[in-house]
Amino acid sequence: MKLAVVLLCMTCSVPAMAQFNLKKAVGGAVKAAKAVTLTDEQMREYVKEYIDWMDKHNQVCADDDPYTVRLKKLTEGLNEVEGIPLNFKVYYVIDVNAFACADGSVRIFSSLMDIMSDEELLGVIGHEVGHVAHKDSKNGFRTALLTSALKDGISSQGGKAAALTESQLGDLGEALVNATYSQKQEREADDYGYEFLKKAGKNPWAMALSFQKLKQLQEEAGAQKSSKLNQLFSTHPDLDARIKRMEERATGEGIEKPENKAPEAAR
Repeated sequence: MKLAVVLLCMTCSVPAMAQFNLKKAVGGAVKAAKAVTLTDEQMREYVKEYIDWMDKHNQVCADDDPYTVRLKKLTEGLNEVEGIPLNFKVYYVIDVNAFACADGSVRIFSSLMDIMSDEELLGVIGHEVGHVAHKDSKNGFRTALLTSALKDGISSQGGKAAALTESQLGDLGEALVNATYSQKQEREADDYGYEFLKKAGKNPWAMALSFQKLKQLQEEAGAQKSSKLNQLFSTHPDLDARIKRMEERATGEGIEKPENKAPEAAR
């Protein structure tokens, strides 16, 4: 890709929904330092506001939609991470992506489901959950919030977080989409995702298979020189090394590689 009280967004990207005239994020040490003024309670409120906004501005597949039915079956038994309840939804959008927030909200895009098998999707989910578990974006989210959405500081009433405007939410989304993780954070998320899936009774080969798919898509996108692929792929560097690590781990543990069936069209 957490203590239950630290609910910070871990996102790979923001979907291409409505286009906003996004303001340039304001950086600098002074603004970054202001992030420490945000309480955990305010952070919870901002994360909830953000995920509610995302759900509102994207077409969420209904419970009986084939995409949702498939995802529910796939994620059966994936109920919580580090005490945080997980909840899954599918966005019916053209972008090829997925993201998770540290409140346990995991959002999978329908176009990603169209091109990934169940095992490959599980690997993406495992990795994102790993970022949630390790609180990788705690400081990053606070900095993004203060340097983009809340450039002029926060106004509050009795400690309650001020509501964000549409423009501020757009600015926050832009700051989050440009966030990256260190190689150490990526490795730790991979390892956590592997163990998370294995403990839930899923085949952890899913991690290697998901990275193999990402590499294939990157190569295809490069050959085409244009693609609707977004930062889900550009934020996952060193795929060859990561594939090798996950393959060697699964092989060393004697875990049989699953059949990787192509996805069936949901619609």
